[in-house]
Amino acid sequence: MRTDFTNWLPIFVKEINQVFSNIPAFWCVAGGEALDLHLGKKSREHSDIDVVIYREQQQDVYQSLSSDWVLYKAGGGKVVPWKDGEYLDSINDVWVSKNANSPWSFQIMLLDSVHDNWIYRRERSIKKLKSSIYLRTSVGIPYLKPEIQLLYKAGSSKVREKDFMDFQTVLPFLSTQEKNWLKHSLQKQFPEGHTWIEYL
Repeated sequence: MRTDFTNWLPIFVKEINQVFSNIPAFWCVAGGEALDLHLGKKSREHSDIDVVIYREQQQDVYQSLSSDWVLYKAGGGKVVPWKDGEYLDSINDVWVSKNANSPWSFQIMLLDSVHDNWIYRRERSIKKLKSSIYLRTSVGIPYLKPEIQLLYKAGSSKVREKDFMDFQTVLPFLSTQEKNWLKHSLQKQFPEGHTWIEYL
């Protein structure tokens, strides 16, 4: 088990693309870096870098990465080695480093799905076709659509100050359709209300 939770030295987006481009599975950049890719510029410094994959493809991703990287399952305040052949059915986050003593390089988050649909695990009535949850940059790097990324940020049990800053930064660049989707999704997850809804 590792306890160096803040020991991050994230690799760059172009390196993520190199690492994942030959893996036989869906992936895309997520988190604050995904929002920056959508904006086409760097909005702030990022302490980590996130990639999303589908849960059912986790073994393909593990086998592709494990020869060059060490993978750890993160959950419940613990970060422990992810063993070969172990299926993660409830763990949603995987932290990756070059070896047991090197800083964390990137994080993998597992997405749920049913058939051809991505499913938002915090409110499973929210879903989209798998083919419609991401966009690509001009050089072909896939990234999570901004309204979906913002839903993950807003829907967390604790919305951080940087999440609200990201929302404020990206909001002027969202289309009416994207704003409406995010608003309706937040209303589904938070029928009692959410502070971001008034901005949408």
